[in-house]
Amino acid sequence: MPRNIVKWLPAIVVPVVVVAGVIVLPLQAGAASPLPDRSAKQVLLMIANSAGTDFSGTVQSTSDLGLPALSLSSGMSQSMIDSMSASVPKGMEDFVPKGASSSALTTALGLVSGSHTARVFVDSSKVAGDPQKVRIQLEDKLAERNLVSNGTDVWAYDFQTNTATHAAVPADLSTSVKSKLSGINAAVGVDVSNPSELARELLDRADPSTKVSVGTNRTVASRSAYSLVLTPKSSSTLVASVTIDVDSQTGLPLEVTVLAKGQKSPAVQVGFSDVEFSTPDANVFTFTPPVGATVVEQKLPQDTASGEKKTLSSMVADIPTVTGTGWGSIAEFAATSVPKEISDNALLAQIATKVSGGRALSTSLVNVFIATDGRMFVGSVPLAQLQAAAGK
Repeated sequence: MPRNIVKWLPAIVVPVVVVAGVIVLPLQAGAASPLPDRSAKQVLLMIANSAGTDFSGTVQSTSDLGLPALSLSSGMSQSMIDSMSASVPKGMEDFVPKGASSSALTTALGLVSGSHTARVFVDSSKVAGDPQKVRIQLEDKLAERNLVSNGTDVWAYDFQTNTATHAAVPADLSTSVKSKLSGINAAVGVDVSNPSELARELLDRADPSTKVSVGTNRTVASRSAYSLVLTPKSSSTLVASVTIDVDSQTGLPLEVTVLAKGQKSPAVQVGFSDVEFSTPDANVFTFTPPVGATVVEQKLPQDTASGEKKTLSSMVADIPTVTGTGWGSIAEFAATSVPKEISDNALLAQIATKVSGGRALSTSLVNVFIATDGRMFVGSVPLAQLQAAAGK
């Protein structure tokens, strides 16, 4: 696996773990009964081998990233606000929240703030040729969402807007994925579909930037678990450690905890409060839009061999420039590649802070700096390092 890819993994993994707060009240976790000793490589291999596990359960997430409180209206639909306006006593109209535009950024910021609960169902479809089936039900008040993927259709339903987005899965998707997988294997020199090879390679490549160890065994969701601990060697990163609690029988990660430097409570914690290892009922993966719902049809991205092709120059322009190594990496996005959803977003303008040279959105794990010239810098490093990178 090329070093230039692997060394970026921490810079990619941390934001993903943060956005994974999508799907942590403190969970029922504690010291576990003694388990057979396992090395870090063996625990990593257990995770890799858990890909074919069927399960269902309740996932809870909490985050303490230091984000400013979002406007009340960010969790309310326009119809709710209109209803309040109609019923509020005369003279008190100013107390009704003003509408906040619903957007992907608004949703993302809401999901990485506070606590969330979701029901998750997975059928790994061990029958050859059958696709994996997944259903995620986010059960937040005023913001219920459903995501269903059953191999032929993908549905995303937003209770707040009563909108169901549908996309048909291309019939040749499985063949296309297998073909691309073969190409990846040839390019990186590792069979990424072979858990043992992949675990060994990842552990070898992680060593220069990360100390990987096995911590104290724990109990999560009434299951005994090994704790795989990743500790950055870099002194410049905001991340103190990442702990992955792995089910001792199935290898499925049960809980992920990310600690930030200088903060006692977890910056992000995502995990099961209950889990059952059995195949969910097939009906769980069917979805019918509610009566009156707006249905939006979309197409899944096509393979560039048969669909619309982006020019090579535009693809290169969208790729961020990465400086630094490991957990101290900084990604720079050209002004032309920063979506207007971010650069011109009213909510972001509300919670971002004006700093020297631009605006900043700071959290305990990741900082984002948008320079006055439109460039965006992202990294799990102090804000001053992003500003310094922008000034070079």
